[in-house]
Amino acid sequence: MSGIPPSGIKSGVVAKPLHQLRLFFVALQFFTRLPVPRWVGFDPAWLHQASRYFSAVGIVVGAATASIYWASAHFWSPAVAVLLSTVGGIYLTGAFHEDGFADVCDGFGGGYSVARILDIMKDSRVGAYGVIGIALMLGLKCTVLANLPVLPTVAGLLLAHPVSRWMASALIWQLSYVKAEGKAKPLADHMSTKEFGIAAILAALPVASVGLLGLLAWSAIATGLIFSALSTLWLARLFVKRIGGYTGDCLGAVQQLAEVMFYLGLSATMAHLR
Repeated sequence: MSGIPPSGIKSGVVAKPLHQLRLFFVALQFFTRLPVPRWVGFDPAWLHQASRYFSAVGIVVGAATASIYWASAHFWSPAVAVLLSTVGGIYLTGAFHEDGFADVCDGFGGGYSVARILDIMKDSRVGAYGVIGIALMLGLKCTVLANLPVLPTVAGLLLAHPVSRWMASALIWQLSYVKAEGKAKPLADHMSTKEFGIAAILAALPVASVGLLGLLAWSAIATGLIFSALSTLWLARLFVKRIGGYTGDCLGAVQQLAEVMFYLGLSATMAHLR
């Protein structure tokens, strides 16, 4: 009798989900400060596949920031709770995406050629465009959230983080990585349609859950998604026009802008419904 023995079939069935779990932990390790189990190990080849779990990392970060906000809102004002939640999110991710947003502000604000833009973004120092950009973006994010009721803020945090990371993964799926080397190149060099579909499903899970549970009106969710998508399209066109593609910093910029635009869409719809 030929074929794979039962033990081989069993090990194959177990190995595939285990490898997917490993890829999730690789993505979590890359994008956050959270520790991962030792058995995960590391192989540079895994980074090429880990981008499919970019949205799942957003679920983790969204759950953490929403929890911090929810707990803080029991003791302090909404403004303080939002600020503590933002601080917690930045600490959890090591300001990974905020740093990318600041670098894009500096590069695209001060560079006039492809080479100059890339050089500025590679510089570890933050210039005036970066400081002003990150201050305005964080200020806008905190202001919008602080003016929302508690439950919609919790729901917004749960959704905006995975949705914004899914938006960023669209650049990996559709555009070209323009640097020969870079910290995001192993992760962002290529993304198949199947992998992008996995990221989309993972982003859709919290969206469907929040909508079905009635934590947010479907109209508010839809407006947030539209605002996020439009901001992503705008940045993607800008990146292609100015540098011919994207870099890791561009992914961070898309995530940050798509996140705050989701909150703005949510806020605009709720103000209209009142």
